[in-house]
Amino acid sequence: MYTNIRGKDKYISLFVLLTVPTILMILFVVYPLINLIYLSFVSWDGIHSVKKFVGIYNFQKFFTDGGVALSSLKNNALYFFFHLIFIPIEIFLAYQLDKGIRNGNFYKILILVPYIVNGVAVSYMFSSVFSPMIGAVDMTFKVLGIESSIRWLSDPAIVNFVLVAVSIWRFSGFHIILFYVALQSISRELYDAAKIDGAGEMNQFRYIVIPGIILVIELVLFMNMRGAMQQFDIPFVMTGGGPGFASTTFTLHTLNTAFLYNDYGLASAMAVLLIIMIIGFSKIQDMIVRARVH
Repeated sequence: MYTNIRGKDKYISLFVLLTVPTILMILFVVYPLINLIYLSFVSWDGIHSVKKFVGIYNFQKFFTDGGVALSSLKNNALYFFFHLIFIPIEIFLAYQLDKGIRNGNFYKILILVPYIVNGVAVSYMFSSVFSPMIGAVDMTFKVLGIESSIRWLSDPAIVNFVLVAVSIWRFSGFHIILFYVALQSISRELYDAAKIDGAGEMNQFRYIVIPGIILVIELVLFMNMRGAMQQFDIPFVMTGGGPGFASTTFTLHTLNTAFLYNDYGLASAMAVLLIIMIIGFSKIQDMIVRARVH
Protein backbone atom coordinates (compact mmCIF):
# COMPACT_ATOMS: atom_id res chain seq x y z
CA MET A 1 0.00 0.00 0.00
CA TYR A 2 2.85 2.34 0.86
CA THR A 3 4.33 1.61 -2.55
CA ASN A 4 1.01 2.46 -4.25
CA ILE A 5 0.83 5.82 -2.44
CA ARG A 6 4.37 6.65 -3.49
CA GLY A 7 3.48 5.66 -7.05
CA LYS A 8 0.42 7.98 -7.02
CA ASP A 9 2.51 10.86 -5.62
CA LYS A 10 5.00 10.31 -8.39
CA TYR A 11 2.31 10.51 -11.08
CA ILE A 12 0.75 13.61 -9.49
CA SER A 13 4.14 15.30 -9.33
CA LEU A 14 4.86 14.41 -12.96
CA PHE A 15 1.40 15.65 -13.99
CA VAL A 16 1.91 19.01 -12.26
CA LEU A 17 5.47 19.40 -13.52
CA LEU A 18 4.45 18.68 -17.12
CA THR A 19 1.06 20.42 -17.14
CA VAL A 20 2.22 23.88 -16.07
CA PRO A 21 5.01 24.20 -18.67
CA THR A 22 2.73 22.74 -21.34
CA ILE A 23 -0.02 25.29 -20.60
CA LEU A 24 2.53 28.12 -20.59
CA MET A 25 3.97 26.92 -23.90
CA ILE A 26 0.51 26.76 -25.47
CA LEU A 27 -0.36 30.25 -24.18
CA PHE A 28 2.89 32.02 -25.03
CA VAL A 29 4.31 30.02 -27.97
CA VAL A 30 1.74 27.88 -29.79
CA TYR A 31 -1.20 30.30 -29.70
CA PRO A 32 0.84 33.40 -30.77
CA LEU A 33 2.41 31.34 -33.58
CA ILE A 34 -0.98 30.16 -34.86
CA ASN A 35 -2.33 33.71 -34.60
CA LEU A 36 0.72 35.04 -36.46
CA ILE A 37 0.20 32.56 -39.29
CA TYR A 38 -3.50 33.53 -39.44
CA LEU A 39 -2.66 37.26 -39.60
CA SER A 40 -0.24 36.62 -42.46
CA PHE A 41 -3.24 35.64 -44.62
CA VAL A 42 -5.36 38.70 -43.86
CA SER A 43 -5.30 42.41 -44.59
CA TRP A 44 -5.45 44.35 -41.31
CA ASP A 45 -4.39 47.82 -40.25
CA GLY A 46 -4.12 46.89 -36.57
CA ILE A 47 -6.70 49.51 -35.59
CA HIS A 48 -10.08 48.39 -36.90
CA SER A 49 -11.57 45.04 -35.98
CA VAL A 50 -12.25 44.05 -39.61
CA LYS A 51 -9.73 41.61 -41.03
CA LYS A 52 -10.11 40.71 -44.71
CA PHE A 53 -8.84 37.30 -45.85
CA VAL A 54 -6.44 37.81 -48.78
CA GLY A 55 -4.84 34.37 -49.12
CA ILE A 56 -1.15 34.49 -50.06
CA TYR A 57 -1.32 38.14 -51.21
CA ASN A 58 0.93 39.36 -48.38
CA PHE A 59 3.61 36.84 -49.34
CA GLN A 60 3.32 37.81 -53.02
CA LYS A 61 3.56 41.48 -52.04
CA PHE A 62 6.74 40.78 -50.07
CA PHE A 63 8.49 39.13 -53.03
CA THR A 64 7.21 41.52 -55.72
CA ASP A 65 7.13 44.84 -53.83
CA GLY A 66 9.45 44.21 -50.89
CA GLY A 67 12.41 46.31 -52.06
CA VAL A 68 13.41 47.57 -48.62
CA ALA A 69 12.64 44.23 -46.96
CA LEU A 70 14.77 42.29 -49.44
CA SER A 71 17.64 44.81 -49.27
CA SER A 72 17.49 44.73 -45.47
CA LEU A 73 18.34 41.02 -45.66
CA LYS A 74 21.74 42.04 -47.07
CA ASN A 75 22.37 43.95 -43.85
CA ASN A 76 21.38 40.85 -41.84
CA ALA A 77 23.82 38.84 -43.96
CA LEU A 78 26.64 41.20 -42.95
CA TYR A 79 25.96 40.49 -39.26
CA PHE A 80 25.88 36.77 -39.99
CA PHE A 81 29.11 36.54 -42.01
CA PHE A 82 31.24 38.76 -39.76
CA HIS A 83 30.11 36.86 -36.65
CA LEU A 84 30.80 33.62 -38.54
CA ILE A 85 34.34 34.77 -39.34
CA PHE A 86 34.91 35.51 -35.65
CA ILE A 87 33.87 32.02 -34.45
CA PRO A 88 37.32 30.40 -35.12
CA ILE A 89 38.94 33.33 -33.28
CA GLU A 90 36.53 32.83 -30.38
CA ILE A 91 37.37 29.10 -30.24
CA PHE A 92 41.09 29.90 -30.29
CA LEU A 93 40.75 32.40 -27.43
CA ALA A 94 38.66 29.91 -25.43
CA TYR A 95 41.36 27.31 -26.06
CA GLN A 96 43.99 29.68 -24.69
CA LEU A 97 41.86 30.30 -21.58
CA ASP A 98 41.41 26.55 -21.14
CA LYS A 99 45.19 26.06 -21.21
CA GLY A 100 45.38 28.27 -18.15
CA ILE A 101 46.87 31.62 -19.09
CA ARG A 102 47.97 34.07 -16.43
CA ASN A 103 45.11 36.10 -14.86
CA GLY A 104 42.62 33.86 -16.72
CA ASN A 105 39.76 34.53 -14.29
CA PHE A 106 40.13 38.28 -14.81
CA TYR A 107 39.91 37.87 -18.62
CA LYS A 108 36.85 35.59 -18.30
CA ILE A 109 34.97 38.29 -16.36
CA LEU A 110 36.23 41.05 -18.65
CA ILE A 111 35.07 39.40 -21.88
CA LEU A 112 31.65 38.50 -20.44
CA VAL A 113 30.82 42.06 -19.30
CA PRO A 114 29.64 43.35 -22.74
CA TYR A 115 27.05 40.56 -22.91
CA ILE A 116 25.74 41.29 -19.42
CA VAL A 117 25.16 44.97 -20.21
CA ASN A 118 21.72 45.73 -21.65
CA GLY A 119 21.69 45.97 -25.46
CA VAL A 120 20.01 49.39 -25.47
CA ALA A 121 22.63 50.72 -23.04
CA VAL A 122 25.41 49.33 -25.24
CA SER A 123 23.86 50.99 -28.29
CA TYR A 124 23.59 54.38 -26.56
CA MET A 125 27.16 54.09 -25.35
CA PHE A 126 28.50 53.43 -28.86
CA SER A 127 26.30 56.19 -30.31
CA SER A 128 28.30 58.51 -28.10
CA VAL A 129 31.61 56.83 -28.99
CA PHE A 130 31.02 57.36 -32.73
CA SER A 131 29.44 60.80 -32.38
CA PRO A 132 31.01 63.30 -34.85
CA MET A 133 30.98 66.07 -32.22
CA ILE A 134 32.08 64.48 -28.96
CA GLY A 135 32.86 60.90 -30.00
CA ALA A 136 35.83 59.13 -28.45
CA VAL A 137 36.93 57.82 -31.86
CA ASP A 138 37.22 61.24 -33.51
CA MET A 139 38.71 62.73 -30.33
CA THR A 140 41.40 60.03 -30.41
CA PHE A 141 42.20 60.91 -34.03
CA LYS A 142 42.50 64.59 -33.05
CA VAL A 143 44.87 63.77 -30.19
CA LEU A 144 47.00 61.81 -32.66
CA GLY A 145 46.95 64.81 -35.02
CA ILE A 146 44.78 63.07 -37.63
CA GLU A 147 41.91 64.99 -39.19
CA SER A 148 39.02 62.57 -39.58
CA SER A 149 36.08 63.35 -41.83
CA ILE A 150 34.55 59.88 -41.59
CA ARG A 151 30.81 59.93 -40.84
CA TRP A 152 30.68 56.70 -38.87
CA LEU A 153 26.90 56.54 -38.46
CA SER A 154 25.67 58.62 -41.39
CA ASP A 155 27.70 57.27 -44.31
CA PRO A 156 25.75 54.44 -46.04
CA ALA A 157 29.01 52.77 -47.09
CA ILE A 158 30.34 52.57 -43.52
CA VAL A 159 27.44 52.52 -41.10
CA ASN A 160 26.68 48.78 -41.29
CA PHE A 161 30.30 47.83 -40.59
CA VAL A 162 30.26 50.05 -37.48
CA LEU A 163 27.03 48.42 -36.25
CA VAL A 164 28.38 44.93 -36.94
CA ALA A 165 31.54 45.78 -34.96
CA VAL A 166 29.37 46.82 -32.00
CA SER A 167 27.43 43.56 -32.29
CA ILE A 168 30.65 41.51 -32.34
CA TRP A 169 31.95 43.42 -29.30
CA ARG A 170 28.77 42.59 -27.43
CA PHE A 171 28.36 38.89 -28.24
CA SER A 172 31.85 37.46 -28.84
CA GLY A 173 32.70 37.29 -25.14
CA PHE A 174 29.62 35.18 -24.46
CA HIS A 175 30.57 32.79 -27.27
CA ILE A 176 34.10 32.48 -25.87
CA ILE A 177 32.73 31.53 -22.44
CA LEU A 178 30.46 28.89 -24.02
CA PHE A 179 33.42 27.39 -25.89
CA TYR A 180 35.55 27.57 -22.74
CA VAL A 181 32.94 25.64 -20.70
CA ALA A 182 32.73 23.00 -23.45
CA LEU A 183 36.53 22.68 -23.48
CA GLN A 184 36.50 22.12 -19.72
CA SER A 185 34.38 19.00 -20.25
CA ILE A 186 37.07 17.32 -22.42
CA SER A 187 39.07 14.79 -20.41
CA ARG A 188 42.73 15.75 -19.87
CA GLU A 189 43.63 12.10 -20.38
CA LEU A 190 42.78 12.48 -24.07
CA TYR A 191 45.39 15.24 -24.43
CA ASP A 192 47.96 13.15 -22.51
CA ALA A 193 47.28 10.09 -24.66
CA ALA A 194 47.56 12.18 -27.83
CA LYS A 195 50.92 13.60 -26.68
CA ILE A 196 52.22 10.08 -25.99
CA ASP A 197 51.17 9.10 -29.52
CA GLY A 198 53.13 12.07 -30.85
CA ALA A 199 50.16 14.26 -31.80
CA GLY A 200 51.11 17.91 -32.12
CA GLU A 201 49.08 20.94 -31.10
CA MET A 202 47.28 21.16 -34.45
CA ASN A 203 46.29 17.49 -34.47
CA GLN A 204 45.04 17.72 -30.87
CA PHE A 205 42.99 20.75 -31.87
CA ARG A 206 41.58 18.99 -34.94
CA TYR A 207 40.88 15.52 -33.50
CA ILE A 208 40.13 16.26 -29.84
CA VAL A 209 39.06 19.87 -29.40
CA ILE A 210 36.73 20.35 -32.39
CA PRO A 211 34.86 17.00 -32.02
CA GLY A 212 34.70 17.58 -28.25
CA ILE A 213 32.92 20.92 -28.57
CA ILE A 214 30.92 20.24 -31.74
CA LEU A 215 27.57 20.52 -29.95
CA VAL A 216 28.48 23.97 -28.63
CA ILE A 217 29.73 24.99 -32.08
CA GLU A 218 26.33 24.03 -33.49
CA LEU A 219 24.64 25.97 -30.70
CA VAL A 220 26.72 29.09 -31.37
CA LEU A 221 26.10 28.76 -35.11
CA PHE A 222 22.37 28.61 -34.46
CA MET A 223 22.56 31.60 -32.11
CA ASN A 224 24.57 33.44 -34.76
CA MET A 225 21.95 32.69 -37.42
CA ARG A 226 19.03 33.62 -35.18
CA GLY A 227 20.78 36.72 -33.79
CA ALA A 228 21.77 37.98 -37.24
CA MET A 229 18.27 37.52 -38.64
CA GLN A 230 16.63 39.13 -35.59
CA GLN A 231 19.09 42.01 -35.21
CA PHE A 232 17.12 44.99 -33.95
CA ASP A 233 18.26 46.96 -30.91
CA ILE A 234 21.67 48.13 -32.16
CA PRO A 235 20.49 49.60 -35.54
CA PHE A 236 17.25 50.89 -33.98
CA VAL A 237 18.98 52.86 -31.22
CA MET A 238 22.16 53.92 -33.04
CA THR A 239 20.78 54.90 -36.46
CA GLY A 240 17.04 54.21 -36.54
CA GLY A 241 17.77 52.15 -39.66
CA GLY A 242 19.26 55.15 -41.47
CA PRO A 243 20.60 57.01 -43.24
CA GLY A 244 17.51 56.35 -45.35
CA PHE A 245 17.17 52.56 -45.13
CA ALA A 246 20.92 51.89 -45.30
CA SER A 247 21.18 50.13 -41.93
CA THR A 248 17.64 48.79 -41.71
CA THR A 249 17.52 45.12 -40.78
CA PHE A 250 14.75 42.68 -41.59
CA THR A 251 13.31 42.71 -38.05
CA LEU A 252 13.45 46.50 -37.84
CA HIS A 253 11.62 46.80 -41.17
CA THR A 254 9.06 44.21 -40.04
CA LEU A 255 8.26 46.24 -36.93
CA ASN A 256 8.10 49.45 -38.97
CA THR A 257 5.69 47.73 -41.38
CA ALA A 258 3.40 46.83 -38.49
CA PHE A 259 3.60 49.84 -36.19
CA LEU A 260 4.64 52.66 -38.54
CA TYR A 261 2.87 51.70 -41.78
CA ASN A 262 -0.04 49.85 -40.06
CA ASP A 263 0.22 46.84 -42.39
CA TYR A 264 -0.06 44.02 -39.89
CA GLY A 265 -0.84 41.41 -42.54
CA LEU A 266 2.39 42.04 -44.45
CA ALA A 267 4.38 42.31 -41.20
CA SER A 268 3.00 38.95 -40.06
CA ALA A 269 3.90 37.37 -43.42
CA MET A 270 7.44 38.74 -43.01
CA ALA A 271 7.61 37.30 -39.50
CA VAL A 272 6.49 33.88 -40.77
CA LEU A 273 9.12 34.02 -43.52
CA LEU A 274 11.72 34.99 -40.90
CA ILE A 275 10.91 31.86 -38.87
CA ILE A 276 11.13 29.69 -41.99
CA MET A 277 14.47 31.26 -42.99
CA ILE A 278 15.98 30.76 -39.51
CA ILE A 279 14.91 27.10 -39.38
CA GLY A 280 15.95 26.42 -42.98
CA PHE A 281 19.37 28.12 -42.82
CA SER A 282 20.10 26.53 -39.43
CA LYS A 283 19.39 23.06 -40.79
CA ILE A 284 21.62 23.65 -43.82
CA GLN A 285 24.33 25.02 -41.53
CA ASP A 286 24.16 21.97 -39.23
CA MET A 287 24.35 19.59 -42.20
CA ILE A 288 27.46 21.35 -43.53
CA VAL A 289 29.19 21.37 -40.12
CA ARG A 290 28.42 17.71 -39.37
CA ALA A 291 29.53 16.65 -42.84
CA ARG A 292 32.88 18.41 -42.40
CA VAL A 293 33.50 17.15 -38.86
CA HIS A 294 32.50 13.52 -39.41
